[in-house]
Amino acid sequence: MRVLMVSPYPPVRDGIAAYAVQEVARLRREGHDVEVLSPGPSAAHHHLDLVARRGPVALAARMRAFDRVIVQFHPDVFYPAGATTGRHVATSLALSAAFAAAAAAGGDVEVRVHEADYTLSPRSPRAMAMGLMWRQVRRVVVHTEAERASFAATFGLDPAKVAVAAHGSHFSARTTLDRAGARRRLGLPDDEVVFLSIGFIQPHKGFDRAVRAFARTPYMGARLEVVGSVRVEEPEYLDHLDELRALVAATPGVELREGYLSDEAFDVWLVAADVVVLPYRHIWSSGVMERAAMFDRPVIASRVGGLAAQAAPGTVLVDDDDELAAAMRAAMRTPRPDLASMAESHGDDGWPAPGASRAEVMATIKARAGTRRRVQASEDGLGAAVTSMATSSPASPLARVRPLVLPVPAGPASRRLVKRLARRLTAWQVDPIVAHVNRLHRATLEALSSPGRTPDGG
Repeated sequence: MRVLMVSPYPPVRDGIAAYAVQEVARLRREGHDVEVLSPGPSAAHHHLDLVARRGPVALAARMRAFDRVIVQFHPDVFYPAGATTGRHVATSLALSAAFAAAAAAGGDVEVRVHEADYTLSPRSPRAMAMGLMWRQVRRVVVHTEAERASFAATFGLDPAKVAVAAHGSHFSARTTLDRAGARRRLGLPDDEVVFLSIGFIQPHKGFDRAVRAFARTPYMGARLEVVGSVRVEEPEYLDHLDELRALVAATPGVELREGYLSDEAFDVWLVAADVVVLPYRHIWSSGVMERAAMFDRPVIASRVGGLAAQAAPGTVLVDDDDELAAAMRAAMRTPRPDLASMAESHGDDGWPAPGASRAEVMATIKARAGTRRRVQASEDGLGAAVTSMATSSPASPLARVRPLVLPVPAGPASRRLVKRLARRLTAWQVDPIVAHVNRLHRATLEALSSPGRTPDGG
């Protein structure tokens, strides 16, 4: 059977791309002839700008040549950022026509839904147009029963048309190391409890919540590793990364490991961990949770989206930051009283509560990033105040050096696309260098700021 997979695809750094690669591999093992169409330059056979106004028309022409079409759906792949209601509705109607044309030509169209806006009113123009679009495909697939119910209610579909498939149904292990071998490879001590928050660094993932919760657990013999990279190099996301860096630098026992991970490296980290911490603010299903279950790793996760239905037996689900800190504390071994004074000084710092909608999280990102840029602009002014650290610490000149951050692509749209592609293709080389430089900066700053330390090392 000739199959067309419509999805982001490597070397693009994207969770959906990784998901699609594994499904393509499974289909090929079953003997199917599979081609991939991606929304941008990649290792796929075909590339189309699916956000362009003529994207659905071009997609319809490609789909008619295949017996089966599988669409890995995320709104960002098909809808322009900040689209007006009119543009959003027009895109849905165009996709409806494309899917209907493929079905009329004998194609079997399925859609894997990785994210949808369930806050829409079922009577809104956007929801009604998307409902029409979903009715043109043979089957819609989501990952949890909770999502299935929300999807059917929001878009006016018969729940029987919406199938549930385990997020990890196509996953396979990419390492054969055991815990000891994984820790040797990563340079982790064998005698500590290792908490792990891993994946793309985005505000809705809540990795900063894990750091604050760890700071409220006054125990020794434990560490928290935050591992991953920024997926979308937008100013707000990069500002969030800066906040996370500062928070980690101020929290003993926490390490931020920046850089894009191969599938094998991702699994090595999971095997090395004792507990995987997924403190998401907003999500419907989690590939990390599935991969952790594959290696029998305990998980602490927020009770948001469909995670309660997805969670393996033994998963600890938490509803707020107090429960998150308590769950992490329960997994530790030895009290450390000298850290007890830190326990109540790490609040959530203004983020929406777990379970907030994607729109609420994004609004907070933009507000915080705007404030951060205004503060930075003030600090850059000629009349900026000199802080007490700048007058009293030998580390003050170094403290004024900002962490190394790669520039955000600028210029016309065509140039930004080329720059983003070049950035993604070279990330595996550049990101580890940037992370290492920033670790050296933090270590030097900490050394110079230590009690009794003088500029000459005495």
